[in-house]
Amino acid sequence: YAKMATVSLGFNIDSPRWDQSTFVGRLKHFLNITDPRTVLVPEEELDRAKALVEGCRAGLVPPGSSQEQLLYAKKLYDSAFHPDSGEKMNFIGRMSFQVPGGMAITGCMLQFYRTVPAVVFWQWVNQSFNAFVNYTNRNAASPISLRQIGVAYVTATGAALATAVGLNLYTKRAPPLLARWVPFAAVAAANCVNIPMMRQQEIINGITVTDENNNELGRSRRAAVKGIAQVVLSRITMAAPGMIILPIIMERLEKFTFMQRIRVLHGPLQVLLCGGFLLFMVPAACALFPQRCSLALADLEVELRDSIMAKHGDKVLYVYFNKGL
Repeated sequence: YAKMATVSLGFNIDSPRWDQSTFVGRLKHFLNITDPRTVLVPEEELDRAKALVEGCRAGLVPPGSSQEQLLYAKKLYDSAFHPDSGEKMNFIGRMSFQVPGGMAITGCMLQFYRTVPAVVFWQWVNQSFNAFVNYTNRNAASPISLRQIGVAYVTATGAALATAVGLNLYTKRAPPLLARWVPFAAVAAANCVNIPMMRQQEIINGITVTDENNNELGRSRRAAVKGIAQVVLSRITMAAPGMIILPIIMERLEKFTFMQRIRVLHGPLQVLLCGGFLLFMVPAACALFPQRCSLALADLEVELRDSIMAKHGDKVLYVYFNKGL
């Protein structure tokens, strides 16, 4: 990068390629950065992408670089580096790993739902995976201690296991399809506990809010609550189609003679079908709400609202913040 040339075309690498105020625009954006193929990109290439993005932000790019190369570097950067801190995320927690990781775990939860030991094991595996994802995609401006991470992990795992085991026992006399929906109920219950617990510091201390030009205005707990609530809804939506529709499909398929002959393949089949659902649902769920979330000034805490009005008058009508994923 010693021979960098100044960008002369006014190219802004941080400018969204698609309109982020619309669902379709956000869907295209997340289809791009949750591409599971980016998980296979070597660490060295990710580091080069980060250097290229940071150089471009400074107005410098290597001579001969095309716009396509810059956009691909930004895709790798967005898929692997945290939007707040710029630090490289562990690959298990990246949204680009949601399809390969989620399809394996979800497929196994749907396949092995009949016995209590199997339910306990796969719910524990799922909550361990979720803990990585929730910690990785938190608002990085709000640090969390190891003790708080441990409490969040144990609490969410306990909620998932209590829901799964309890419903598993309750549905033993119910129609078979209801038993197949138990894993989804457990996942939904755990998400309602895991995400708020893992991000409790944001709720306790608030998160940084800015004006539309990214000038810091203060910290808001209400903004944190709104962002976390949207993330919880997104995660449940992400899991819902596969975990609700797939059991219906398998219930119908298993009535056929040929399916009864290949029971050993039912697990791999469910894993592959889960992957098909998640390929679309991961970006779709992430796109439900804008990543740069907004909150009306009137909805902020009274102290923060008065502070902003004292400094800026009526110039600030909305505040903005990163809701996490």
